[in-house]
Amino acid sequence: MDEGSHRGRVIAVANQKGGVGKTTTCVNLAASLADRERRVLLVDLDPQGNATTGCGIDKQDLELTTCDVLLGDALAQDVILAVAAGDFSLLPANSDLTAAEVRLLQEIGRELRLRTALEPIRGLYDYVLIDCPPTMNMLTLNALTAADGVLIPIQCEYYALEGLSSLLETIKKVRNTVNNRLQLEGLLRTMYDSRNKLAEEVSAQLIKHFDDRVYRAVVPRNVRLAEAPSFGLPAMYHDRGSAGAKSYLALADEMIARETAARV
Repeated sequence: MDEGSHRGRVIAVANQKGGVGKTTTCVNLAASLADRERRVLLVDLDPQGNATTGCGIDKQDLELTTCDVLLGDALAQDVILAVAAGDFSLLPANSDLTAAEVRLLQEIGRELRLRTALEPIRGLYDYVLIDCPPTMNMLTLNALTAADGVLIPIQCEYYALEGLSSLLETIKKVRNTVNNRLQLEGLLRTMYDSRNKLAEEVSAQLIKHFDDRVYRAVVPRNVRLAEAPSFGLPAMYHDRGSAGAKSYLALADEMIARETAARV
């Protein structure tokens, strides 16, 4: 495929609320898209480095990380690692990223660092997924400035819609100032329990407000999905038959179908 004619779709996976399944979504969606023969780069932009660990890579043992890329001390292509358990690529991170965020605050064009770093390599991938920190900070702003779309994992609970409106407001601000192509990629219902009446109600509200921006694929609460990171594996390599692994494969299929339809 000609690199010039192909630009990978950059998707920031974000939610200002922690514990909604952002990293789980990044790692498992990356593996699922790779399983569907898509070329995928996962960018770990969270100082906790959980996506890196979830890919089976020791975050303490890294010579270069996303931090070096953001500060201009290394090129992205020199930092990217191959993920053995998943057939995709990773730009790894660890707690060094906290220092990068502090240093970036003094820099000119600070919110453009990630976009600039990804520009030369976007053509090598079909999808670039960015795992954002659970706060609206300079790292998240870098992700939103670099992205074409934002995928929001959301738990169907009482406070979910409240947090969602402030995130949508932020997306709008970024679109109006530094990235006019940014759009809402989709809403992914995570940790879903269909026996819970409130979850059903919140889910119905999401569909009413956002219609087809809500993915049909729903990620259930699932033991296999929860324990997979401790093995350093995406769920589909831990237990492909599990409900959690199947839900992310379904999400990958849905995203590919949407993109194919958009091209027609």
